[in-house]
Amino acid sequence: MGLKAIAKNLSFWSLLKISRPVNLLILAFAQIMTALFLVETDRMGLPVYQDIKLYLLIITTLMIAAAGYMINDYYDVKIDYINKPDEVIIGRTMKRRVALFYHSVLNFTAIGIGVFISPRVALVLFFAAFLLWFYSNLLKRLPFIGNLTVALLTGASIWLIGYFYQKSELLVLTYAIFAFFMNLIREILKDIEDRNGDRKHGCKTLPIVIGFRNTKRVIFAIAIVFVCSILVVTFKINNPKLYYYFGVLSILFLIFMYKIYYADRKLHFTQLSLLNKILMFAGIVSMIFL
Repeated sequence: MGLKAIAKNLSFWSLLKISRPVNLLILAFAQIMTALFLVETDRMGLPVYQDIKLYLLIITTLMIAAAGYMINDYYDVKIDYINKPDEVIIGRTMKRRVALFYHSVLNFTAIGIGVFISPRVALVLFFAAFLLWFYSNLLKRLPFIGNLTVALLTGASIWLIGYFYQKSELLVLTYAIFAFFMNLIREILKDIEDRNGDRKHGCKTLPIVIGFRNTKRVIFAIAIVFVCSILVVTFKINNPKLYYYFGVLSILFLIFMYKIYYADRKLHFTQLSLLNKILMFAGIVSMIFL
């Protein structure tokens, strides 16, 4: 294999890795499940899975998210060399200008496709792309507001499906709120894990400003609001299957919170990240019962 071929392969795998494929798959799965089980039909009354615009909507969302991961890594190279040196891509297998190029191409392509889908969708995509850049450039270095931004955008990716089809908006909003809270907790946990690198580079994230233990207290306060919100919505929907399902899911959530309470090592936070994704997946699957 020639040097050019090796370079191309490195570039491909670097591009794949920097795009966080597992996170993108979870996002796509959430949007598809929302469309199939909550929206069900388009505005013409036809099954939503027959609408090409649904798939274009999902693709554009994934493109904006992937571009967001790239620009985040672009700005965080020095911090990542401290927090996760083995996972740094930009500056090693991918040049900084190449990452910036991919980021721009993905964003402009997604917004262009968004114009074809709907001008409203294009506007939402543009705002999301701008907010992800602003987050990476500034907001993530501020206490809580950066966490809030990413969590809102994650919830918005599910809400966008209901917004576009103007159907089952309350149910879709419920799952958007679920995604929001789970990602808000996850983002704060990531700040705890990355606090050493963040502190050295002048970031003012929640764990640095109020301390490790107080940040955990904030997470538990968010968890209480989250559980109360889910209980209110579950009783309002009044579906016996959901009672049993969320009953089992609550056990997993309690284990998750228990692990947060005792977490103090990098391995613990890696396990928590995996458990968070399992909870997200399990919550999305509950759409089947609706």
